[in-house]
Amino acid sequence: MSISSFLPGRLGFGTAPLGNMFRAIPEEEAAATVEAAWDKGIRYFDTAPFYGAGLAEIRLGDGLADRPRDEFVLSTKVGRVILNEIEDPAARDLGEKGGIFEHGRPNKIVPDYSADATMRSIEDSLKRLRTDRLDIVWVHDVAQDFYGDEWLAAYESARTGAFRVLQQLRDEGVIKAWGLGVNRVEPLELTLDLDEPKPDAFLLAGRYTLLDHERALQRLLPAAEAQSVDIVVGGPYSSGILAGGQHFEYQKAPASIIAKVDRIKALAAQHGVDIKAAALQFSLAHRAVAAAIPGATRPSRIAEDVAALDETVPTAFWAALRAEGLIAPDAPVPNA
Repeated sequence: MSISSFLPGRLGFGTAPLGNMFRAIPEEEAAATVEAAWDKGIRYFDTAPFYGAGLAEIRLGDGLADRPRDEFVLSTKVGRVILNEIEDPAARDLGEKGGIFEHGRPNKIVPDYSADATMRSIEDSLKRLRTDRLDIVWVHDVAQDFYGDEWLAAYESARTGAFRVLQQLRDEGVIKAWGLGVNRVEPLELTLDLDEPKPDAFLLAGRYTLLDHERALQRLLPAAEAQSVDIVVGGPYSSGILAGGQHFEYQKAPASIIAKVDRIKALAAQHGVDIKAAALQFSLAHRAVAAAIPGATRPSRIAEDVAALDETVPTAFWAALRAEGLIAPDAPVPNA
């Protein structure tokens, strides 16, 4: 099923920050952020067990517990099981994502894409989210490290385990849709080539943004559109660097990225454009993209996202970005 048919708008809320991403967020601040999202009309919420070892799901579940379930769309992820065992969050080996949830819960996180683990993960998520059903389930980070034997083994486990379980759940009407939630283009291209199972959509984080979009633009998005596989863009602000933050790709941004952002900011200032509006609207401009789900840790950030979606960005700004080689010549832009 095309998720465009049931998504309640093109702006959602990515809840990774509710898992204490980068910093410890007070409970009242997390609750106020979920409430602000609801009050601003956001009705699509995405989460994952990985976000703070279940903390984001718990906080989101608490925030939505009194809301009518039929009035919002909820997605979470499988591929990591949260245990009752305790470990040091700061000592976890998470590759490029190491340390980003060191302020989360200390529960042990175990990667597992098997069929049994998929069902267990869904059951645990339903409890933490305090709900009776999920709308979309993503297979999470199966390509965190794309190259090498370890990646191939993880993908094969997901293909024969999680993919098939989720397709069966979709066919039975238990969930509405399934797909992959990753920050790499390659596994999505590989999955589109499968005869079966066939995903409904992909959640692609950080790979279709102002700062990084050419590979997705040239190969993935046309192929996904041809197969009616919708794209949800995660991380439209590239881990925060396009929204006034210091992170890119989950770590402190390198000098080259900071310099590129400064060039975009300079053009945005010349044309009276909010850089958040430019980043968000760029990610949504492609026909294959069904929604974008920026994260937020404060209620004020939600208001900024809503305003960014509605801001009019002049065509002269996009032309200037192209002239400076800051976006691909053939990248779709709003109002073009």
